Amino acid sequence: MSKLFAFCGAALLLVAVGGDSSVRAERSDRILVVTMTNDPIENRLNVYDADTHALLQSMSTRGKGGAAGNARGVKQYRGELIAAVNNGSNSVALFKRDGDRVTFERIVPTPSAPVSVDFGNDHMYVAGPTSVDSFALHQTTVTGLDGTSALELAGGGAPPDGSTAQVGVISDRQLLVTLKTDPDPGTVDIVSLHDGAITGASSVAVSAPTGTLTPFGFAAYPDGTAVITLAHSNQAGLFRNGAFTSVITPGQAADCWATRVGKYVFTANTGSRTISRLIGTGSHVFVDSQVAATVAAGSPADIDASAGVLGVIDHGAGQSHLSLFGYNRFGELTALGFPIVVGAANANGVAIVPAADRDRN
Repeated sequence: MSKLFAFCGAALLLVAVGGDSSVRAERSDRILVVTMTNDPIENRLNVYDADTHALLQSMSTRGKGGAAGNARGVKQYRGELIAAVNNGSNSVALFKRDGDRVTFERIVPTPSAPVSVDFGNDHMYVAGPTSVDSFALHQTTVTGLDGTSALELAGGGAPPDGSTAQVGVISDRQLLVTLKTDPDPGTVDIVSLHDGAITGASSVAVSAPTGTLTPFGFAAYPDGTAVITLAHSNQAGLFRNGAFTSVITPGQAADCWATRVGKYVFTANTGSRTISRLIGTGSHVFVDSQVAATVAAGSPADIDASAGVLGVIDHGAGQSHLSLFGYNRFGELTALGFPIVVGAANANGVAIVPAADRDRN
């Protein structure tokens, strides 16, 4: 097994957080930062103030954690809805934002152990070990399962356990799911949609380019292209119209996770403990800044950005941290204070939750 695989996909052993806690917020335009403790006994959602770094709330997800080697275990939607995967309980916990408080809404059972979640096309999409599912979404209410597709490797067969990395919407007709299968190059599954629902019993499996390894995190542009990290060969590729059109080497180790702000794609590089800034076009991807920022506390484990704030969850020395950065229109990053100590050994996923309707990159 690749040593870099251990950076991006180590097993998670968690420290439980105590009972529910909350601090009453005094305004409704606060930017929230959310992560989950991922505890295998009692998973919890932690909510922080991006400005003061204060822990505002900690609440049970009504399930068990345990996700590993994934991206987007936590996802927000329009500043109003938050989803967190309960990998050990085959469910997704949904929370709603009400002013500056987050309240538990419901549990959505999933056909398999979920690792990644995304929203789009009036649907919630959940990827598990061997399948991806669509759930209808009415405004901010998830109403029910309406589609399932089997995941497949480019060489044939079902993915082995632990392969699924991320699900993400690239258009109103397609999803992507990345599958990492060292020592094979890995696979990007293209999943068809109709009116937002998954159609077809199986996906179209596309191999990562020859000489690369491990399609992992990705960020999509409105034109349907996606910048995908190739984590274990320390590369990144541009994916368009069902194929990789360009591959580059950004010069950092284990670029695993990605998030987009306008034209910029930021990657969290686990091996280098850095954040890189890339730019994708219709045909190519370029390195705009090899080291846009350094993550001082530990090794990155997911990344998200919205409303002028970029957040990275990291692991190191038996503890997890949230490192926050501000960004400007040039994609320049500035550290926002010291990292937040989460109180869990392997917290998983991060979402920046802006005030409602401010999440417009």
